[in-house]
Amino acid sequence: MTDALREKLKTLPSAPGVYFHKNVAGEIIYVGKAAVLKNRVRQYFQNSKKDPKTAALVEEIAMTDWIVVDTEMDALFLESEMIKRYMPKWNILLRDDKNVSFIRIDIDSEIPTVTVTRQPLGDDARYIGPFYAKRTIIDALRILRKIFPYYEKPYTGKKTLETDLGLTPGLEINKMTAADYHKILDNLIRYLEGDRKELLLDLEREMNSESALGHFERAAELRNELFGLKGLKKKIVFSDKEFLDISSDQALLRLQTLLNLPTPPRRIEGYDISHQSGLDVVASMVVFTNGVADRSEYRKFKLNNQQNNDTASLKEVLSRRLKHSEWAFPDLIILDGGIPQLSAVLSLLASASPSAQIPVIGRDKSGDHSKSAPVKIVIPRPDSSYETVELPPDSHIARLIARIDEEAHRFAITYHTLLKRRRQFL
Repeated sequence: MTDALREKLKTLPSAPGVYFHKNVAGEIIYVGKAAVLKNRVRQYFQNSKKDPKTAALVEEIAMTDWIVVDTEMDALFLESEMIKRYMPKWNILLRDDKNVSFIRIDIDSEIPTVTVTRQPLGDDARYIGPFYAKRTIIDALRILRKIFPYYEKPYTGKKTLETDLGLTPGLEINKMTAADYHKILDNLIRYLEGDRKELLLDLEREMNSESALGHFERAAELRNELFGLKGLKKKIVFSDKEFLDISSDQALLRLQTLLNLPTPPRRIEGYDISHQSGLDVVASMVVFTNGVADRSEYRKFKLNNQQNNDTASLKEVLSRRLKHSEWAFPDLIILDGGIPQLSAVLSLLASASPSAQIPVIGRDKSGDHSKSAPVKIVIPRPDSSYETVELPPDSHIARLIARIDEEAHRFAITYHTLLKRRRQFL
């Protein structure tokens, strides 16, 4: 252990968070979470016996950084996000697929179940994850189930102890209908995917509406769900504070320098177009807040002009997006494309913000969406020229841009596939 690392470890806080082990080159080689950072991180450097792989990891650690969060569950979700961004080699070496868990909800079934699985199937179920701590996910679902009752096993119609405990929706005792149960699961999915503030508002509106119609039993159920969710803030997952301290994210700080921004970009929006030869043309808008995927802010668009022209489609999407003044303005926009795509939207962005044009860059992959695609970005300059910069693939900026671009592509493809299936079954 170096003297610098030894001194750094003395400043570890007694708080939950995510830690980053780095090698001598400053590359992140392992990301982990901790309920108490001080205890967990120091364990790596104690003289206790370690398995060979962990011992080899420790040999490579030259420095450690961390981010403090509110709860262990916040650390769980932030750890997952950072592993997706950096893909550290030791996370892959120490954790095979059996250690990665997903929440599986077969939402299209007549009476769905909620389970935790290590391997997604090629089916139409909704998978939320991956997560790297199965026990923590199970504990979280145990708490959430008290608010969003669900079935863990295929429905048999028989009353069980879980029915008496209020952990099932109670179809077996006619407590609610299958349609009501689907609404509960829709709300559970929204909660798990981060759409919490809008969910609370929707529940409150529905509760007041049901009460006004004289449906007092249903209004009482919604009230209990609403109060339960508000109580969760004290116990579990997803604080309302910022995702993380923006000064801790090197990618954001370096983006600020590269693009000459006044501050690190707090809200980044990524856009992508998906279609099949001009059919079912859709666009995605993904949002990263303080460097972390902010799924409650994601938006999808079905293009009014169904055409095989990605440049024109991006212009339409940006035009529609900028009309939504209720959405927070981005500090940076990342487009899937190069000079043609940027040229199509620059005037739109200039007119949208009279004081200063919204910064925008393009990721030019020339159609290569593979994980190994070079991270080449195109930057518009004040003199109307364009600068192309190829980023070192392991740099913080490259990792963040690739992560945003990949997420925008995934979200667009998912929506396009949904529309295509609907059209085929008409």
